[in-house]
Amino acid sequence: MKIKAYLKPSCGWSNGVRTIMRKYSLQFEDIDIINNRENYAEMVQKSGQPLSPCVEIDGVMLADISGEEVENYLLSNDLVKPTDRPVEGPTNAGCSDDEHAKMATKTVRFF
Repeated sequence: MKIKAYLKPSCGWSNGVRTIMRKYSLQFEDIDIINNRENYAEMVQKSGQPLSPCVEIDGVMLADISGEEVENYLLSNDLVKPTDRPVEGPTNAGCSDDEHAKMATKTVRFF
């Protein structure tokens, strides 16, 4: 399975996607859309919209998706088997006010 995840370096939704990838021990390409203009443009072109996270699994683009929704997609399409392995954090949560403030001072925005 080839997985490309268009994620922010620090974001509740993006971290939820990473959490699901770790839960199922899935190899994936973690693509930074905040600090690389070309990555962001590629995500928008492929997904047809500007919101993140976006996850491409074997050519299928899941746009503006949470970790929980990625997990549901993987399970419902028999791409992974159910597991009792605990998750390391929230899979369906936005950023806290503190996280937003931190990103505003450290990230370069291209949009």
